[in-house]
Amino acid sequence: MAANPATLTTTTTAAGRNAKIYLAPNYPPKIEGRSIFLAGSIEMGKAEDWQTVVTDRIAHLPVTILNPRRPDWNNDWKQSKDDARFREQVEWELDMQERCDVVAMHFHPDTKAPISLLELGLFASSGKMVVCCPDGFYRKGNVELVCERAGVPLFNTLDEWVEEVLKKLQA
Repeated sequence: MAANPATLTTTTTAAGRNAKIYLAPNYPPKIEGRSIFLAGSIEMGKAEDWQTVVTDRIAHLPVTILNPRRPDWNNDWKQSKDDARFREQVEWELDMQERCDVVAMHFHPDTKAPISLLELGLFASSGKMVVCCPDGFYRKGNVELVCERAGVPLFNTLDEWVEEVLKKLQA
């Protein structure tokens, strides 16, 4: 599936490095350089747009950023495999998490994020996850134990987490 130009952004810094950013459900024709999937809380109205914060911090790198937050998301879509729009979103997220080099997962403390918990279980043993789970997340203990068991780096603050994400992307 070709990327829709409206959802592909290229960020260029003075140093000439680029980040290519793809929003769901657009597939990159080719993943260039290292790649990162921004997994975690997206609950509109509750979770801050942490994806933009992280993107701004890593955009100077020559990486491909895969962001599931889509501007046309509609909560009225039926949460069913039979709803083509819903299915497209979920399949894109799973495909991109399988294809990327780094899965950066953030659990916002004001959200429940059940899908993110599911994805943590699916990808914890992949060796490519880095997780941020601040105090106050309602299932922090579960996240801590899964990360401990699978050897996933776990951070309490966004700043520490982003530093580890940068290290993984530059490895």
